[in-house]
Amino acid sequence: MTSDETTHMARCVGGDRWVVSWLPGRTLTGQQAVTAMTIASTVAANDGPNGAGWALLDDMALELGLTAREAVYMVAIENHDYSKEAKPRRRSLE
Repeated sequence: MTSDETTHMARCVGGDRWVVSWLPGRTLTGQQAVTAMTIASTVAANDGPNGAGWALLDDMALELGLTAREAVYMVAIENHDYSKEAKPRRRSLE
């Protein structure tokens, strides 16, 4: 799942389990992944939330167990690129 508004993405890891680039180490449901991507897109599209914007972000972030301020901070600092698969390491034969 990607967005034109942000570089963040969500990737299905099987069943209804998703990982989102700005929430490393967490596995989400499909609905939570949509919410996480909506938060990332909202943050990227605005210079900063206003009063009503904070309330909307708080409602969405609550679904992820976060506050709006935590979510905005994490969207800003986390940049895990899940679009590239990890390359297998070669073993040395020495």
